[in-house]
Amino acid sequence: MPEPELTHRRRMLVLAICCMSLLIVSLDNTVLNVALPSMAREFDTSISGMQWTIDAYTLVLAVLLMLAGSTADRVGRQKIFKVGLVIFTIASVACSLAPNLESLVGFRMLQAVGGSMLNPVAMSIITNTFTEPRERARAIGVWGGVVGISMAAGPLVGGVLVDSVGWRSIFWINLPVGLAALLLTIRYVPESRAPKPRRPDPVGQLLVIVVLGALTYAIIEAPTAGWTSPLIITFAAASLLALVGLIAYEPRRAEPLIDLRFFGSAPFSGATVIAVCAFAALGGFLFLSTLYLQNVRGLNALHAGVWMLPMAAMTLICAPLSGRLVGSRGPRLPLLVAGVAMTASGVLFAAFDAETTNATLFLGYVLFGLGFGFVNAPITNTAVSGMPRSQAGVASAVASTSRQIGQTLGVAVIGAVLASGVGSASYAATFTEASRPAWWIIAGCGLAVLILGALTSGRWARETARRTAERLEAMPQGPLAGTARSDRRSARP
Repeated sequence: MPEPELTHRRRMLVLAICCMSLLIVSLDNTVLNVALPSMAREFDTSISGMQWTIDAYTLVLAVLLMLAGSTADRVGRQKIFKVGLVIFTIASVACSLAPNLESLVGFRMLQAVGGSMLNPVAMSIITNTFTEPRERARAIGVWGGVVGISMAAGPLVGGVLVDSVGWRSIFWINLPVGLAALLLTIRYVPESRAPKPRRPDPVGQLLVIVVLGALTYAIIEAPTAGWTSPLIITFAAASLLALVGLIAYEPRRAEPLIDLRFFGSAPFSGATVIAVCAFAALGGFLFLSTLYLQNVRGLNALHAGVWMLPMAAMTLICAPLSGRLVGSRGPRLPLLVAGVAMTASGVLFAAFDAETTNATLFLGYVLFGLGFGFVNAPITNTAVSGMPRSQAGVASAVASTSRQIGQTLGVAVIGAVLASGVGSASYAATFTEASRPAWWIIAGCGLAVLILGALTSGRWARETARRTAERLEAMPQGPLAGTARSDRRSARP
């Protein structure tokens, strides 16, 4: 529990420290996208190699976030947060020294181990520090604004570093920020734990790893190995079987890794799917934009970063505004705005070849930045606000996991679609036509945000959230839950 004597100034300082962790994680991703073509040239790798540079990180992050959240609830959020900062900072230095693609991918996975201990734990710290709903919504809006800052600074910082020093220098910026965040955490962030934390769930954790790992491998390697090859079919089948096993196993466990009863809340379920769709669109959008600007238009890393500024600036402006709207009017309006803008951006590229003229390219970036800026705050707020505070770590970790799953699948699917369309031809000759199906996928993700935002933010949805929170607080975990329900029904007059 948070210390009751925390002053407003101290709470703001805790928020700033938590935002520092988000900054280095988000900045790392946006900077890396700008550096992808330089990495590909040095390591002589294909589209799939560039995909793995991103997805090795987001995949490990996705499978460990819930474990990190529940572990932090159990052993202490500040403690896990500090360990994450140390691992992430050391792994960043190792990435800058990687001699080949394989070692870079390995060090990125180590980075993700540290990153998994940062964002969900930081969100849990914020949730337990800002207990008043409106104040918490505004704090989450600031948190979302940091994503905008990273998107604005990342392409420019990355472009300058790649063009002047080399792509390896993009990992150096994590060192001073990580060290500063660590020292400030030790000094100012209070320790907190859940009153009734969950025990580890190794079987559930293993099943999650198989589901996401096998699926990602199948999607990324399918254009090379063949969609119907025995290898790809085997990995796809393994992912499906692990998913079935996870759904069957978790409800039978007293303290599951993923409490499926959370999804009885329509806002929570909606926020989870919206997070997957929105971040799949973001991952695919950044991946396509980087390859187009540098490999088709022939721009250097800095000029490519400048072209991405309209998107980043709109995210920076809209994220805090979205947080204030969520605090004052709820998540419905920001989600609708986000869905319309992201859909319009995808359609502009898919149907009107927006990348072929400067004016439409600029408009497409502005629309996507506006939509993504509005979507982050309602996702986070909806995911944690309807849940008991004792499970804040797990609930926020599910939301963060959904983001990383979305980004992993976005890069995997969009990259696979692009690779299948380009084939052995040159980027310049085939990119516009080959990328059109990918842009339609991004438009579809935006449309899903719009529809789900409308369906899961009304009165009926809020009532399901209230009932779910009551059940989570009043009922035992796992198999005993069904017995408790039966007992209560039979006791009714």
